[in-house]
Amino acid sequence: MSSDVLSLNQNVWDSDPELFELIQKEKKRQLHGLEMIASENFTSLPVLQCLSSCLHNKYSEGLPGQRYYGGNEFIDEIELLCQKRALELYRLDPAEWGVNVQPYSGSPANLAVYTAIVEPHGRIMGLDLPDGGHLTHGFMTATKKISATSIFFESMPYKVDPNTGLINYDNLAQSAKLFKPKLIIAGISCYSRCLDYKRFREIADENGAYLFSDMAHVSGLVAAGIIPSPFEYSDIVSTTTHKTLRGPRAAMIFFRKGVRSVNKAGEKVVYDLENKINQAVFPGLQGGPHNNAIAGIATALRQAMTPEFRNYQEQVVSNAQRLCDGLQKCGYKVVTGGTDVHLVLVDLRSAGITGARAEKILEDISIACNKNTVPGDKSALNPSGIRLGTPALTTRGLKEQDIDKVVEFIHRGLQLSKMVTKVSGPKLVDFKRVLKEDDTFLQKVNQLRKEVDAFSQTFPLPGYPDY
Repeated sequence: MSSDVLSLNQNVWDSDPELFELIQKEKKRQLHGLEMIASENFTSLPVLQCLSSCLHNKYSEGLPGQRYYGGNEFIDEIELLCQKRALELYRLDPAEWGVNVQPYSGSPANLAVYTAIVEPHGRIMGLDLPDGGHLTHGFMTATKKISATSIFFESMPYKVDPNTGLINYDNLAQSAKLFKPKLIIAGISCYSRCLDYKRFREIADENGAYLFSDMAHVSGLVAAGIIPSPFEYSDIVSTTTHKTLRGPRAAMIFFRKGVRSVNKAGEKVVYDLENKINQAVFPGLQGGPHNNAIAGIATALRQAMTPEFRNYQEQVVSNAQRLCDGLQKCGYKVVTGGTDVHLVLVDLRSAGITGARAEKILEDISIACNKNTVPGDKSALNPSGIRLGTPALTTRGLKEQDIDKVVEFIHRGLQLSKMVTKVSGPKLVDFKRVLKEDDTFLQKVNQLRKEVDAFSQTFPLPGYPDY
């Protein structure tokens, strides 16, 4: 056997020990820490097996039965199976809905939707990023167009009420009447309440706009039927598959089929979304789909049809609400006053802590979260809050009583950050320097991190046992 064949069949720990050591370090970080970034989760062993399968090797531009390359007989079957399961999971009639499972991730999926139905410089409206929206919903500032969606399209944000933190649907309706968008986006990346899809639909209809729901964060909760579904009222729905859905890093786009409306002459107006969206994905924005990821989606969808998955999603929400209650009892302000979903947005202004300092101190004690804007913030680079989520912790088996311990760790970390700030002053660079150099604080951080590590290790990670 040639040396080349031998090298192709080596394990990565033999062929590239330097890289494998880094992979093991990341596995150790995940095992020893508490993953509370709301958009992250731990996927299953079957999904990981699909991702590392021979399906990775095949090019398959086009749709099933319409490929540009040969040799796709079984790839077609896998993609059709994935489409079938996607419609079944969300209880959709194939005569009324179709789905494209080829998008590489959520951001490309959303850009494909805009490319399909909004002409260049056409108008879109999405929840503003500082108010809990997503970059791909048209984010821009007064001085710069940040997202490609604001470069290629004309975007106007809608906002939350700065006092309640809740979406101001009345203001959205007024703005839409003036702006006349082609597309209204109902979707979030940091908003802890269920969306009023019926009201979104009414506003869209008043302005002849499409309603596009981005359920990336909550798709697992929707699949389990424990929060309202966007499908009843939406024309298009997109989702990532790796957040609450707990699949691989990929995305799907669902689109309406059949009759859209009846005009004044009594004639039926039929949706023309299917070809437009399919062609926007390929050849518009992508090349060959990632067949290993599509297989991973398919098996994740199968898992999501089980009673165990519904129980998991119910626990995700219960844990988020327990987290919210615990933080409020510690004196922290939670935006909107609570949560209906998997995340909690904590406003730290009244506690005298910045989001960046909170994120840093929690990372140092092995709790991963992210700094986040809260209503009224002027800068996304210097926000006043942190976003905390429970999907990943719930996957590892944490229940309400365990969340109480997590709240204790968070509170102790945040209180420690206030002590450090008194020494460091207001600048983040000085805060980090004091954390790194002050022996007293080093000891306190190390002690707290050891407690978090010991607690975290009692909960297993799904996936391959060794890496």
